[in-house]
This record gives sequence, structure tokens and C-alpha cells, in this order.
Amino acid sequence: MFRLSRFLEALRDGGPVPSARKPAGPVVIWNLVRRCNLNCRHCYATSADVDFRGELETDEALAVLDQLKATGVPALILSGGEPLMRQDLYVIATRARELGFHLSLSSNGTLLDAGHAARLAATGFDYVGVSLDGLAPTHDRFRRSDGAFDRALAGLRTARAAGLRVGVRMTLTEANAAQLADVVALTEAEGIDKFYLSHFNYAGRGKGYRADDARHARTRAALDWLIDHVWSRAQAGHAGDFVTGNNDADGVYLLQWISQRYPERVADMRARLTAWGGNATGVGVANIDNLGNVHPDTMWWHVTIGNVRERPFGEIWADRTDPLMAGLKASPRPLEGRCAACLHRDICNGNTRVRAWAVSGNPWAEDPGCYLTDTELRAPGGIDQTETFACVQ
Repeated sequence: MFRLSRFLEALRDGGPVPSARKPAGPVVIWNLVRRCNLNCRHCYATSADVDFRGELETDEALAVLDQLKATGVPALILSGGEPLMRQDLYVIATRARELGFHLSLSSNGTLLDAGHAARLAATGFDYVGVSLDGLAPTHDRFRRSDGAFDRALAGLRTARAAGLRVGVRMTLTEANAAQLADVVALTEAEGIDKFYLSHFNYAGRGKGYRADDARHARTRAALDWLIDHVWSRAQAGHAGDFVTGNNDADGVYLLQWISQRYPERVADMRARLTAWGGNATGVGVANIDNLGNVHPDTMWWHVTIGNVRERPFGEIWADRTDPLMAGLKASPRPLEGRCAACLHRDICNGNTRVRAWAVSGNPWAEDPGCYLTDTELRAPGGIDQTETFACVQ
């Protein structure tokens, strides 16, 4: 996750460069349940409104929490499917809070009524994130459910009224990129301070819709707008909490934005971005699915590196015998193509490997979602406005 607003605050304020990230354990995104009341076209979990057999029982899930604590996991994101459809959600969440995890919920928002909001607040959730894929017609089309937008927005309002910290997530595609400013404006009008722009990833049902991915020029335009918007907020005194995900080229693109406007700050901002380190799949981020299978992150469900019913999570996560995990944990990673030639690998860490695999079958090939030009990959700073894109989809 790329914390855009924090970097722009650092550009505004200066100060010491932080040390490189060295987490004791990964942030774990845990798909507690695969069932969902929606049938979204880009769902990485390929969820549906049916019960899936073999899911972890309550006692098994509680035992996993102890495993995660022993591994040094700092934070849990409870997801699905729709996690509010798991009957023992609050039993698991209560134990997670007792163990001291930072606790988040990733929901579609449509079931987030006053009863759930009160229980989430009482349990001690630190954050509740709800996805909006655009304004009402676009969102409903993505979610394949009329009225899904209105129900999700009502859920956000209800959670906020219960005292929960809430945020909006939007996945950028060709179909909704033009609505980015509108969704941000809606978020701000609702008094919601957290906004997460996710780039499209090719997993689950989303793999079949990769032609919907925002083209490189549209992605660049979206990042131009978002950086300018957050910078304006930062200069006004409150940058908010704007983050992006699933395309670590965003860090390099920000550095190039800085080089155009504040060239005297390129050196220290590059040091900050290098300390961030880019893509954390298989290192700082892990995934456990509803069956207890462990994956390098949520987009790698086709690769299982172990199961918590058979081995403790810590043993699974430390095991480098799997070639993919060995490569993800390597520094530098064994990148190929444009990614191998890039001068900014220390910032993006090879970007999103699952996109490379989805397109080429090779997890170390160049990321087709990288929207930087060949000239930009070779240049320490400065945006090339003339060269054609090398990876047009």
C-alpha cells in the first residue's frame, strides 16, 4: 500500500528520512468466509451467495489467531466474500482484539446496518473499508445488483455514526476512471477522511475482465489528478489519508512529479520512497483463505504455500522452498524484461507479480500494468511526455 498523503506531507514538512520497513510479521488479509450476497464482476475470490464447504470452524480460526500472534503479525484485515455473513465473526474479532491486533473489516457495505455497526464498534474494530466502484449506475453495474450503491453508502454512514473510522475504496478501470474525482468528492462531502485507490489486478473473476483495466494514459491522468488534489489538501493543512494499491509504480510516478516541481527535494524524497520499498507480496503482506490455505497475497489464490490446519502459519511463512516465495523474498527479486532494466526497482520492488503471471505465465516477467515509459524507467527523474508506451494493453 502506497501512502500518498504521508509522502506529500513529508514533501511539505521535510524532516528525517525514516528507516526501511522491517516488519516482524506480515499484515494478514484473512478471507474468513467466501459467501457473499453480491456477485461482483471483478471479485478475486470468485464469491457467490452459497455456502462453501470446508471452511475453518470457530475453534480452528481461534487457534490460527494464536499462530499469527506468535509470528509477529501486527494487523488483520478480515474479509470475504462478505465477512458480515460469517456467524462467528464477532467471536473471532473479539479474540483478535484481546491479542492486540490492529483490526480492520473489508465489506461491500450493503449489510452494514445499525446492529452490525454497534457490534463492530463494541468489538473494537479500528477501521471499516467499503468499496464504491463509481457513482450509483456504475457501482450497481459492477456489483450486479440494483441499489447496491445506495445500500453501501447507507452502510458507510451508519458505521460512521456508530463512531467507527471508515474509508472508501475504488478500483480503477476503463469504465470508472472518469468518475474518480466524483467519488473523491462524495467521500469528502460525507466527512470520510480515508480514500484508497486500487489499481485493477488480474485474479479470480477479475482475470476474465483484464481488458477493463485502465489503459496507461488513463492511469497516468488519474494519478496526476489525485496527486494534485492531495497536494492541494496538504498545502491547506490537512492532506487526509489517501493511499493507492496494486501498482507500486505510483511511488516512482510521484518522484517524477516531485522532480518537475521541486527538484531540490528529489534526493530526500527518493530516500523516503526507497525506505518504503514498494511491493510487499510474500514479505509484508500475506493471505489466508476461507479453507485455511496460505497465499503470498490475496491475488495469488492459484498458489498455495501451505495450510494452517497442517502447519503453523509461522512455519509456512518462513519456508522458502517454494520457488515463488523464494523469489518474492529475495532482494533484489529475479525480475525480467523492462522490470529488470528499471532504475527504480528499489522503489517499486518489481511491482505486481500476479499481473505478469496472468499475462505471460511467468511471475518474473515485466508487469503489464506498469504505466511508465522506457525512458522513465531509465531516468532518475523527469517525466517523458513524448515516448510511446511500451506495454499498451
